[in-house]
Amino acid sequence: MKRIHYSWVILFIAFFSIIIAGIVRSSSGVLIVPFENDFGWERSTISFAFAISLLLYGLSGPFMAALIEVIGLKKMMILAMTTLLVGVLLTFFMVKPWQLVLIWGIIIGLGSGLFLTVLSPYIANKWFEKRRGLALGILTASTATGQLILLPLLAMIVETHSWNWAMGLILILSVIMLAIILLFMKNSPKELGLLPYGLEEESPLVQKAQKKNPISIAFNALFEAVKMKEFWLLAGSFFICGLSTSGLIGTHFISYCIGLGFAAVTAASMISLMGVFDLIGTTLSGWLSDRFDNRWLLFWYYSLRGASLLFLPFALSEGSITFLIIFSVFYGLDWIATVPPTVNISRQIFGIEKSVVVYGWIFAAHQLGAAVAAGGAGMIYKLFDSYSWAFSLAGMFCLLASLFVIVIKKQSFVVKENETYIAK
Repeated sequence: MKRIHYSWVILFIAFFSIIIAGIVRSSSGVLIVPFENDFGWERSTISFAFAISLLLYGLSGPFMAALIEVIGLKKMMILAMTTLLVGVLLTFFMVKPWQLVLIWGIIIGLGSGLFLTVLSPYIANKWFEKRRGLALGILTASTATGQLILLPLLAMIVETHSWNWAMGLILILSVIMLAIILLFMKNSPKELGLLPYGLEEESPLVQKAQKKNPISIAFNALFEAVKMKEFWLLAGSFFICGLSTSGLIGTHFISYCIGLGFAAVTAASMISLMGVFDLIGTTLSGWLSDRFDNRWLLFWYYSLRGASLLFLPFALSEGSITFLIIFSVFYGLDWIATVPPTVNISRQIFGIEKSVVVYGWIFAAHQLGAAVAAGGAGMIYKLFDSYSWAFSLAGMFCLLASLFVIVIKKQSFVVKENETYIAK
């Protein structure tokens, strides 16, 4: 019997770590109304705290990638999961709005940063030579898997008991995940005397990791990247990606449904359904990104997402479960499917060594868009007592993003001997 390569064990650990971080983040969707009722806080205030979290974990991405190179993958995962644990624990003791901003905006934002930004491309790049796109697709889809398994359960616990019980479940799962990381996580294949999965012999061009200042690593990568128009096109499209996913759907979808007469469990179940199809769509996207033009994949992903978001206000206004299911399936198929093609294009342009840090900056744009949507949709709701404009505008922006990615010229990628890619 052929022995399983340890890269798949690392994939398994990273997969479930991302699930835990993802469910903490996505639980914000079921917590808005309970926090409103229990503490008497305005929805715009709660949305502001969640927006800070989205922005901070995105901005921390490139620095997390640089820190991995300095202190190692295992220590970074332990530090990040511990930070997440502290944030979840402190949630039980908050009583003031500023404490919500501190705990959910800063502590949980930083704790989830590593898992939800650069961990997936780092694992795929460092532990896999073959099946890299598939590995990346599986890891990216893990965020949706957490929603699939846990979000309806959390919504049910909130409705039948309270949000405290829901956070208690998350706390227990986080402790278990921290123990798994401590016991089984490794920094690199070399630590086990292995090569990355699918690599027959080590390339003489592989550079030894240098112990540099993580801040200088992050900003040096940024200064090089901003000179290239491809960086701005990818960052601009990912800004819209964040605006139309975690910032809007992840934060306000459940509240939008509740406001139009749907039960919280029904709305959470729709998020779960999106998770089912996102798991399928994102894994398939990773497979497709190894075989087809990544620009055209992104073009269709953003176009279809835009169409689905424009359809949503109509579906909800009709009060039709059938229309809501159609939206959830359609939207879910490419919720996070944009990540594997974006990572692949980044790797082609900036090279395997620098691409994780550069992708961290691109993902920072993603989270800036998410923060704009999380806070902006709360303000739109306050002004119009409706989310319809927020979701319609997001759909229009997605159509714009489809034009950003198709402008990137395929023939502009050239391979150099050191495996770095630059644009002509």
